[in-house]
Amino acid sequence: MSTSLPDPSSPLRIGTRGSPLALAQAHETRDRLVAGFNLSPEAFEIVVIKTTGDAVQDRPLKEIGGKGLFTKEIEEALLSGAIDIAVHSMKDMPVEQPGGLKLDCYLPREDPRDAFVALAFGGISDLPKGATVGTSSMRRRAQLLHRRPDLNAVEFRGNVQTRLRKLSEGVASATFLAMAGLNRLGASDVPATPISTDDILPAVAQGAIGIERRENDARAAAMLRDIHDNATGLQLAAERAFLAALDGSCQTPIAGLAELDGDQLTLRGEILRTDGSEAHSDSISGSVGDGAELGRELANLLLNRAGKNFF
Repeated sequence: MSTSLPDPSSPLRIGTRGSPLALAQAHETRDRLVAGFNLSPEAFEIVVIKTTGDAVQDRPLKEIGGKGLFTKEIEEALLSGAIDIAVHSMKDMPVEQPGGLKLDCYLPREDPRDAFVALAFGGISDLPKGATVGTSSMRRRAQLLHRRPDLNAVEFRGNVQTRLRKLSEGVASATFLAMAGLNRLGASDVPATPISTDDILPAVAQGAIGIERRENDARAAAMLRDIHDNATGLQLAAERAFLAALDGSCQTPIAGLAELDGDQLTLRGEILRTDGSEAHSDSISGSVGDGAELGRELANLLLNRAGKNFF
């Protein structure tokens, strides 16, 4: 593989899903590479790839598979050489990559919090008894029902505008979105209230963008090294080790967030039954360089507390 920089006649191909948010993330990646290497935007080509999770919109995610619903086809394109790098929402990423691929570049993390979205209510506590809340996330559903078992949680998929339309049609009184996605889309018109991480712990790696490459691609490795955000990398090392030790997927109710304070890292984690009837949470602190070890330690602590048959 040539280590020469891309140009309009031989662009670097960036693979992504086709949603507005995925495209915004791909453009952010391109713009950082343009600035970092003083290149023309035409030196890059954004290639849209439809994933299983995008193609199947009429069924809950848990019915069409667990891991890799939003990544498999993109990784296949990367392995085949159809694209040069792949841009992912890290909360969608399985903890293991296919052989031949490497994930070691993260952009600066956006706001990791969840957002409560409703047309007439300011927060979960404001919802009347029996109100219907829409979400496609097993984690959010479990966390909601753990805190408010009187609420009715229903399947809710689609982009931001689709979800807002469903709210206006009365399909549900409220839903949840990620603050990071709303910020990246500039969606200040959405009636969203950030939820403190002390109230609802977000998904592992929420708000983080990861960029995957072929292991033997020296040019991509060098270019991505230039835009990698070290602080985000330290956070995700802890969070994804926590997830891996729990054998978690996007269809397992697991939450986790690592925060840095100087040379110290604090990791909070939570595991829940899918119906919200039981939850276990705790936190652990240590050196920023020991993030992966802290993640595994916290996972084992919660698993021992919950028992073998928890999930």
